[in-house]
Amino acid sequence: QVQLVESGGGLVQPWGSLKLSCAASGSIASIFAMGWYRQAPGKERELVASIIKGGSINYSDSMKGRITISRDNAKNTVYLQMNSLKPEDTAVYYCFATALGPAYWGQGTQVTVSS
Repeated sequence: QVQLVESGGGLVQPWGSLKLSCAASGSIASIFAMGWYRQAPGKERELVASIIKGGSINYSDSMKGRITISRDNAKNTVYLQMNSLKPEDTAVYYCFATALGPAYWGQGTQVTVSS
């Protein structure tokens, strides 16, 4: 089992920045990849960014150039730095981790971009 705890969401003005954190605990060694999805009201959940164990990174086209995913292996934590945020980035952001079997999910953190 893997437990994920997210933090760092909130209200930010357009063109502002936020940094999300996702701390993993439990069966850390079994994790193959971690990352972030988001879901806006009335829309499907979409992948924002992912980082696999070997270090390969993937970003969504909608946020590429404005986000950076990173990890601190010593803290078992993955970060998502988001810059130049737009109102359309408003969503609940979910951390995920994949291992053998179904993915694990965090509880979600709300990001609201509004003036």
